[in-house]
Amino acid sequence: MAEKNKTAEAQSTQRKRNEVSKETSLLREHAEHQFAEELEELGKVDKRQCPPNWKLSPWAVMTYLMGGKLDSGFEVSPKYIGDRRVIEIAIATLTTDRALLLIGVPGTAKSWVSEHLAAAISGDSKLLIQGTAGTSEEAIRYGWNYAKLLADGPSMGALVASPLMRAMEDGKVARVEELTRIPADVQDTLITILSEKTLPIPELGEEVQANKGFSVIATANDRDKGVNDLSSALKRRFNTVVLPLPKTVEEEIEIVQKRVESLGKALELPAEPPALEEIRRIVTVFRELRSGITEDGKTKIKSPTSTLSTAEAISVVNSGMALAAHFGDGNLSASDVASGIIGAVIKDPVQDKVVWKEYLETVVKERDDWKDLYRACREVS
Repeated sequence: MAEKNKTAEAQSTQRKRNEVSKETSLLREHAEHQFAEELEELGKVDKRQCPPNWKLSPWAVMTYLMGGKLDSGFEVSPKYIGDRRVIEIAIATLTTDRALLLIGVPGTAKSWVSEHLAAAISGDSKLLIQGTAGTSEEAIRYGWNYAKLLADGPSMGALVASPLMRAMEDGKVARVEELTRIPADVQDTLITILSEKTLPIPELGEEVQANKGFSVIATANDRDKGVNDLSSALKRRFNTVVLPLPKTVEEEIEIVQKRVESLGKALELPAEPPALEEIRRIVTVFRELRSGITEDGKTKIKSPTSTLSTAEAISVVNSGMALAAHFGDGNLSASDVASGIIGAVIKDPVQDKVVWKEYLETVVKERDDWKDLYRACREVS
C-alpha cells in the first residue's frame, strides 16, 4: 500500500511539473491563468454578494478590469485603461438576463475586455466562438460525432456540444468574436438562445436549458469590409456598449506602454523597454492621421483608409523592439519603427501613399526633434 501511495504521489508531482512547464512555454496564456494570482487575491477579500454562478462580485470584477489596491495591500493591475463608466455598464448588463455586445472600431480592446470579463466572472475565457465568413450554424448550436451517429443513431452521446451549449449547461459566459463577420442567417441562430435561454435539439426531441450565470458577450465592428449587419430582432437581444478610442494622447501612450511591456516579457525579447518619447511619437502620428488634424490644431491633414488603432500602434512598437533586439543595439530607434509605421498607414497603395507623403513632408519634416524619424521614413520609402 505504501509503495502504491509513493507511486501515485510521484505521478501527481510529475503531472504538476508538466503543467508548469507547459504554462511557461505558452506564447499566450488565457487570462484566468495569466492573472490567476490577482483573481485569487480578489476572491479572498471579496465579501460582496455575487450573482448566481459568478466567481466574483460585480465590484471585484470591476476592480480586476480597472485595477486598484486591495485592503490587503495587494495591487491589481489595470486591464482596461479608459472610461470607468463604460465597464460598469458592461458588468451591470451581465448581471441581468441580457447579452452584451461590445462594439467599436478595430483596436479598441473589445476582445481584450471580453476575455477578461469572462475570466473574472466564470473563471473560464475559453468558451469562444470565433466569427468568420465560414462560421456555420453547427459552430453556434452543436455538431455530431459521425462515427457514433452512424453506429448508434442520433443520441446525446453522439452530439458534440458547441462552446455556447457548454456555457449554457455550466452557467458560464460564452464569447462570440466578430459577430458581424458571421453570415446573417447564422447570426439569427442566437435569437432563440438569447430570448428563451433554451437550445432546441429537434433531432432528439430534446432541449438544453441555460443555467443561472449563463450569458453571451459578443464583439463587433462596422469599419471592415465584408461586414454583415445584425438583424433588428438580434439587436434587440443585446445591450450595446461602445468602446471608444482613447480620449487623450497620454491615455493612449499608457495603453501602448503597458501592452508592449507585457508582450515583450511573453515573447522574451532581449531589447530594452522602449523609451516613452518613441512611443509618444508613434501614438502622435497615428492620432493626427486618424483625426485629420495635428495635435496643436494648426494644420489640417488628410486621413488614410486604414484605422490606425491603438492595437496597430502596439504592433508597430513590438516589431520595432524585435528589430532593435536582433539587428540593432537593443534600444528602440526611429529606424526600427519607420517600416512599421509606413506599413500600418499605407493599406491602399495609391491613395494612402499620397496621404503619407504629404504628412511626412508637411508635418514630420517640420518638427526639429523628429528629424531622425523623417530620415528613417524617407529611407524606407
